[in-house]
Amino acid sequence: MKLSDTPAESLDELIKDDLLPNEEFRKQVKEAIDIICTFLKERCFRCAPHGVRVSKVVKGGSSGKGTTLRGRSDADLVVFFTNFTSFQEQLEFRGEFIVEIRRQLEACKREKKIEVDFEVQKQRRENPRVLSFALRSHTLSQEVEFDVLPAFDALGQLTKGYRPDPNIYVKLIQECEKLGKEGEFSPCFTELQRDFLKSRPTKLKNLIRLVKHWYQQCKMKSKNNLPPQYALELLTVYAWEQGSSEPDFNTAQGFRTVLELVLKHQDLCIYWKKYYDFQNPTIRQYLRGQLAKRRPVILDPADPTGNVAGEEPQRWQLLAREVKVWLRYLCCKNLDGTPVSPWVVPVKPPHYAYDRVAL
Repeated sequence: MKLSDTPAESLDELIKDDLLPNEEFRKQVKEAIDIICTFLKERCFRCAPHGVRVSKVVKGGSSGKGTTLRGRSDADLVVFFTNFTSFQEQLEFRGEFIVEIRRQLEACKREKKIEVDFEVQKQRRENPRVLSFALRSHTLSQEVEFDVLPAFDALGQLTKGYRPDPNIYVKLIQECEKLGKEGEFSPCFTELQRDFLKSRPTKLKNLIRLVKHWYQQCKMKSKNNLPPQYALELLTVYAWEQGSSEPDFNTAQGFRTVLELVLKHQDLCIYWKKYYDFQNPTIRQYLRGQLAKRRPVILDPADPTGNVAGEEPQRWQLLAREVKVWLRYLCCKNLDGTPVSPWVVPVKPPHYAYDRVAL
């Protein structure tokens, strides 16, 4: 059943029947990811010059966070190199590492060293940020798309409950300001982005799936002129935190709340203090500037330099127009035809008033 034709009380059923990934295919994707991770860690740079060493490969994106949609088989793999000793070096040399990864993938394809087939996308930039390729094999029911991103290992080995040393963010801020590259180094914080979502209740992850599915419906109509999907994922987390925070909740209410927040995009100023806060003077001064930017502002909880809402408010205006249409559909109405009541959620977190004193 189409989302627009699904009654509000049946949204959980829609998620279960149509949006949750097939268990067998999820297992296949995991095996494909393991193959690529092993290749990147053990084979890819074995004969490379300059003693290239991979410290770890981290699965990010929806696969890492546990919010994959059925039929959308993609995986982000962030490769951390000991050879990068700063954010600037990542920016300068990542292109060389991507060329080497591509070269080794194509060599494996020719020599049939791995029982899979690769189709590597052509690079459009001189210093690309990511290597994209599709993987196929006789064990996969459909191809899996991979994005591989080289990154500076700024965090090192993480332990449970890890909180970064503020000096890591001080260096990040200083280099971003020097290079004019805010948000450029978010792959370095993939583990924190993943952990921010991974431990959340299953039903919240399912609500994120529903919002992503709705977003894809809107995107088909509006092409690529909408805000980043990651911003909608974070908006969903925020809506749940402020409106419910319970592991079991009314899915239709959660969905309606996210749509209402999109309508209020001109006032959104959302951030978290899980990994960084206002205690350090450099970070505090930087956050002052970030939170004073034109709305909407949605700061990446793992990277204060990333306003994932984007710099183009007109994209949110387009999405808000879509929301007004969707509010007339069954998925936003009760059985008696009345609108589903959203949670009461502020456009700024409750601690914003306190933080203004620090700002």
